[in-house]
Amino acid sequence: MFTTFEEIFAELRGRGTRKRMVAAWGVDTHTIAAAAKAVDLGLADVTLVGDEKLIAAACAEEGVDVTKFTVVHNPDEIPSVAQAVKMVREGEGDFLMKGLCSTDKFLRAVLNKETGLLPPKGTLTHCTTLEIPSYHKLLFVGDVAVIPAPDIKQKQIIMECLVKTAKAVGVQTPKVAILAATEQVLQSQPATIDAAMLAKMADRGQIKGCIADGPLALDVAIDKESVEIKGLVSPVAGDADCLLFPNIESGNVFYKANSKLVPGVKQAGILVGAKVPCVLSSRADSIETKLNSIAIAAMSVKLNSFICTEEY
Repeated sequence: MFTTFEEIFAELRGRGTRKRMVAAWGVDTHTIAAAAKAVDLGLADVTLVGDEKLIAAACAEEGVDVTKFTVVHNPDEIPSVAQAVKMVREGEGDFLMKGLCSTDKFLRAVLNKETGLLPPKGTLTHCTTLEIPSYHKLLFVGDVAVIPAPDIKQKQIIMECLVKTAKAVGVQTPKVAILAATEQVLQSQPATIDAAMLAKMADRGQIKGCIADGPLALDVAIDKESVEIKGLVSPVAGDADCLLFPNIESGNVFYKANSKLVPGVKQAGILVGAKVPCVLSSRADSIETKLNSIAIAAMSVKLNSFICTEEY
């Protein structure tokens, strides 16, 4: 089990073979700087799809040798994104990265029923990985960016994708905390009912490969002292690997509170559920966050069937 992104970098370097990343409209300085570091660190080989003049200018601004990359010239944003998706779909890359293009354009290409990367009846979700200095291991969090108000079937999909991502990053049996505002199952709080159902489904093997408990409030999910004070008995409480949030608002606030208020926090974000992992970070995200996301995606490629569907 890895506890830092640096350990993940070392693991990827030690494998001796690099995964192939294709960056869609990879023409901006942040994408190119992160991609260059990924190449230099031995994390991935990189193809940039986009306007070659913009790519050359961004490389010059960052002091990056453009020959580090394979450059596929496509002067227009939307066709460039479609071409990058097609390349990955046809086996010319192992995973995809969003460059300067907007998220809606990127998702439209990924979700295209005829030419995209989503399998039939598939569901796309977002998995965030956090390295928080005050926590003793990496946290895998979902969904903070894609599914606004998941029903219980979608929560199961998010949970399964969190588990697959954690396993790809070396967690043998991930512990999943299914979050709500209280540990009590209350009819007045539907999130607690969903959490209890999902926890029982995991107990009975309907959700495989993990240990799950819920409903759990955030404090007892990640803080052993809170567990002791409340007298809670749980195989997950105080030691969660994965946090399943009840809706996008709570997950997004948790993510942004960590990113803006916690000194030294490191993070990554990928889309899970497509035929390959897809790096999805904000255009404003730091180079470090984009690099961390590349590493998580490269680790996840080894799961050849990295697909979460609605078929159970």
